[in-house]
Amino acid sequence: MEKQFEFAYGSTSIPLTIRAGRMDVIESVTPAPIEDLKEAFRRAVEEDAIASAPLRDVVHAQDEVTVVISDVTRAYMHQERICPLLLDYLHDVCGIPDEHIVFLVAVGTHRAQTAEELRRIASPEVTARVRVVNHDCDGETVAVGVTSRGTQVRVNPLVVGRKVILLGGTVHHFFAGYGGGRKSILPGVSARETIMQNHAHALDPMAAQPNPLCGLGVTGENPVHEDMAEAAALVGPVFGINMIVDGQGRHLALPSGHWMAAWQESCKQVDGFNGVEIPARADAVVVCAGGYPKDINLYQSCKSLINGFQAVKPGGKLIFISQCSEGGGPAEFFGWSRYLPDNTLDAALRANFTVAGYIFYECVAIADSAQVHVLSDLDPADLTAMHMLPHADPAELLALLDFGDDHVIVMPRGANTVPMVKE
Repeated sequence: MEKQFEFAYGSTSIPLTIRAGRMDVIESVTPAPIEDLKEAFRRAVEEDAIASAPLRDVVHAQDEVTVVISDVTRAYMHQERICPLLLDYLHDVCGIPDEHIVFLVAVGTHRAQTAEELRRIASPEVTARVRVVNHDCDGETVAVGVTSRGTQVRVNPLVVGRKVILLGGTVHHFFAGYGGGRKSILPGVSARETIMQNHAHALDPMAAQPNPLCGLGVTGENPVHEDMAEAAALVGPVFGINMIVDGQGRHLALPSGHWMAAWQESCKQVDGFNGVEIPARADAVVVCAGGYPKDINLYQSCKSLINGFQAVKPGGKLIFISQCSEGGGPAEFFGWSRYLPDNTLDAALRANFTVAGYIFYECVAIADSAQVHVLSDLDPADLTAMHMLPHADPAELLALLDFGDDHVIVMPRGANTVPMVKE
């Protein structure tokens, strides 16, 4: 069979024709976005609260409250639409004075947000009324306990001795299973050493490879997730608000209530919205990141590569379309290539774990498990170093996209499509 596609590429698109014996095109199917966000928020924190009393009965006028929110790297969740609703609710319904409320940005090990970024992610209304502050993983932290895996949990003082509300977005995450929820505490507002101890579980303790217990949509026996959940329980948030958005950043649902139970419900909903069941892995996968901003750099767009990898057979062909106009992303990203010639990448990452380093590591592991062809604006030498096959001209893909009698899966919007192999 033969089919022509218009694949998004940066702010443009590229027409490509795919031929295969069998072709399955998979995309997530999401419901209509919320029309009345204010009313949906009210219901979420009141009569629809999950495993919790309504928020108005959880916090009271005399309480000091810390709302933990995400940093600018999660701006696509558009929490700036929810933050003013939450602040108004805390003030108008719960009777809490503005001076008793702080919005704490869960930057983890990311850089501090600028004043303009704080206005963007919390909203100008919120930043004008209450303190909106960055967490500093190298600054003052307070010890709250030790997890069963030995992680020394130190957190921002603003989540100790105050009522803590978690506001975050739930998405699939490549080693924690899902983002959001307990991640607002660890790594969000934890000390650097706490974050490093936790994230080290993403590496296999017995072999030089990613931990097979960690992965997209995996929480059962996932040591990273379980360690994060224990750390969050030591803080004891009183409420959680979980945002789910579609590919255009429109809110689909706001599961809220008990910080863990409501987040678990949000994970189920994300599976239903973004997960696409497939009967088996294919001989080849063509995955497109989905255009700007999803393909702005490799650090961001590798989410689509990881998603596509879930659908290809071991040793199969993976065609990845991602412009990457801003290169690898963080300055350190391609810097990890220096450990590849002498095969010391695994040891280097264990000694100095960073999320960018782990994403690089994961990409290399994928390239070692499948034949990865990349159409992008990246320097071919950077991709070759990662064991990938670079292409700069769409014409170079024409022969590659004739798969003969093979089975191919096509993912036009890979960032929002998570293949799930039917058991």
